[in-house]
Amino acid sequence: MEIFNYMKKYDYEQLVFCQDEASGLKAIIAIHDTTLGPALGGSRMWTYASEEDAIEDALRLARGMTYKNAAAGLNLGGGKTVIIGDPFKDKNEEMFRALGRFIQGLNGRYITAEDVGTSVSDMDLIHEETNYVTGISPAFGSSGNPSPVTAYGVFLGMKAAAKEAFGDDNLGGRKVAVQGLGNVAYTLCEYLHKEGAHLVVTDINQAAIDRVVNDFGAKAVLPDEIYEQDVDIFAPCALGAIINDTTIPKLKAKVIAGSANNQLAESKHGKVLHELGIIYAPDYVINAGGVINVADELYGYNRDRAMKRVETIYTSLEKIFAISKEQDIPTYLAANHLAEERIARVAKTRSTFLKNEKNILNGR
Repeated sequence: MEIFNYMKKYDYEQLVFCQDEASGLKAIIAIHDTTLGPALGGSRMWTYASEEDAIEDALRLARGMTYKNAAAGLNLGGGKTVIIGDPFKDKNEEMFRALGRFIQGLNGRYITAEDVGTSVSDMDLIHEETNYVTGISPAFGSSGNPSPVTAYGVFLGMKAAAKEAFGDDNLGGRKVAVQGLGNVAYTLCEYLHKEGAHLVVTDINQAAIDRVVNDFGAKAVLPDEIYEQDVDIFAPCALGAIINDTTIPKLKAKVIAGSANNQLAESKHGKVLHELGIIYAPDYVINAGGVINVADELYGYNRDRAMKRVETIYTSLEKIFAISKEQDIPTYLAANHLAEERIARVAKTRSTFLKNEKNILNGR
């Protein structure tokens, strides 16, 4: 990868390499855009095949956070941290405290939170060294685990997508296929079960499957069978890039709405879904509940206020679906346009302010 060319192509601001020999920390902090405010994005820990893969993931995820935060109406830019290592074997206190010191050194340009492979307790360790971290324990006046709030946002977004596809947002009686049964998906299944939806589920973890089958009467299928289920809604809640050339022909669902990041393998697949008449809820819009929740901590966490803001995911998706229909463009493009327009408006306002300030200083 030619790093500077890649950064120039997508207009990244900063890439920071963090190394601490004593703790074994090897991390990369990517800051994509701070037009709307400081970059906010989680710290992910993963066993990357190579350092180049880790760099690419950090950059890709940081850019995704810019769009997510902008589309959610937050006054925050996009950033991300990736930590190279096995989250089940390589964690230690010193590692996360060292990362906290690196984040503190950015002087507020970047704020972190938990992500894949990290937890609330890891964020508490980072908090020992910096205040630029969210999703810490409630004992510190924070919101704790954001997964339930993410699930609530996905549930509301699914209802908005169902309304667009079927004319009614009531999910009672709807058949929903859920791929992946982690913390977010489990709570999503709970919401769906309470509304009377029929669940078809899969996961690579048998214990996770058994839990959802026992608690919510779900039907379990093998991982490769989830795409071809005769359902109304497909909810990807695990891996990214699962909407691709191989899986799209198998889909019978009329709606795709789930919590997984980067669901489209390529942009062209969003166009294919549009042409097939499948309603796709752009992932970074529907799964924004978690970041909305932790962002509220920056104002002194108020759960009622955070949940009210999460409810705007429904109306945001309604707007995206309307733009998609009016302009005959894929929903992912409609979402991108909304986010880019908001960033451009704020950038223009900031540019005008700086110009006026310069004129004042020059006595004009």
